[in-house]
Amino acid sequence: MTHRPPNSRLPASITGVGILGLATIVAPLAALAWAAPWHRIVELLSAPAAVSALGLSLSAAALATLCALILGVPLAAVLASDTVRPARLVRLLVVVPMVMPPVVIGTALLTLLGRRGLLGRYLYEWFGWTPTYTFAAVVIAQLVVAMPFLVVSVEAALRSRNIDAEEAAYTLGASRITTFRRVTVPEIRGGIAAGAIMCFARALGEFGATVTFAGNVEGLTQTMPLAIYLALQRDEEAAIAMAVGLVALSVIVLVCLRARWMPAVTGP
Repeated sequence: MTHRPPNSRLPASITGVGILGLATIVAPLAALAWAAPWHRIVELLSAPAAVSALGLSLSAAALATLCALILGVPLAAVLASDTVRPARLVRLLVVVPMVMPPVVIGTALLTLLGRRGLLGRYLYEWFGWTPTYTFAAVVIAQLVVAMPFLVVSVEAALRSRNIDAEEAAYTLGASRITTFRRVTVPEIRGGIAAGAIMCFARALGEFGATVTFAGNVEGLTQTMPLAIYLALQRDEEAAIAMAVGLVALSVIVLVCLRARWMPAVTGP
């Protein structure tokens, strides 16, 4: 039997405010579940527009997460090694998208990659192609918005790792890249998995940067959040049904991936 220390109980006022905080988070979801047209939920979620938006959201978020892993893990390693100066400024630049309004990110992407953008003008002039209002724009917008979540998680895992195994690998003659791939990465796989999950979830729910940079073209750039926003103006029941479906998908992803990849991070 476990005995709590005599002073471990929280004051009633703190507990009450904590419960109020929980209600603030749960109440909107409860209202959504209460208003959902459960008798038509399958019909509404199987509509062509909903299926198309869901498929596009999943494929774009998965591709954005893959790109974030390829780019973000090395970036986190650079930040954790403190080899760049000034490190605090670089880290600040990395996390800015986490607090910046997404519509601002979308506007920035337009000024960079739009047809008349800083780089976009050359893409159009040399290749006759611009990423704006394409599936590529959806992935790029989600990548910029979501990758910082992965970088922060992986950097924290790198800073808290045990470096004894790496030093042993160096002693045995392993190169730095071999040590990083075969020793460091396996040791921080929990942090990488946690970051990938947060990145995927953030990309799945991205709205502002996507609608600004990629537009809202059904079947091409219309993700689930954009479809929900559009449906609110036409069919409220369809919008609520899609919102419930997206919440359910997010919960399923978190639960399944936690059970498979994150036991070391979150505990039993």
